[in-house]
Amino acid sequence: MGCHLCEVHCKVEHSLSRDPIRAYKQESPRPLPRLQVQVNGVVSFALACRHCDEPACVFACLTGALKKDPQTGAVVFEQEKCVGCWTCVLFCPYGAIIADHQRGVIAKCDLCPHLPVPACIAHCPNQALILAEEEAHA
Repeated sequence: MGCHLCEVHCKVEHSLSRDPIRAYKQESPRPLPRLQVQVNGVVSFALACRHCDEPACVFACLTGALKKDPQTGAVVFEQEKCVGCWTCVLFCPYGAIIADHQRGVIAKCDLCPHLPVPACIAHCPNQALILAEEEAHA
């Protein structure tokens, strides 16, 4: 329904305070949601990292800040290695990587590794978001 609650909960979960009021009104720099709801009329879509099998962003990353975790399959981001060149932003075929101009690095879905279920999925009122794993094709 395009309520954007997934963005709100993602933003709060990735804030310093993990408090909605502080995250939106007091923190500086303000946290960014790691997904974006795209709306076109009555159709809406939550755009987030797909954690691709062969991620173009990882191959494009000049510093090794993006890596594919061999155990989880997640594309992980090491902020301290990022130089803000935005090459990964250009190479992501889905447009799922966000340039965080306030911090000079990128922001992308990390699947909330400290939570049993990512915040966007856990708080979606219509259960429109799911975490699915594809089976490897032989």
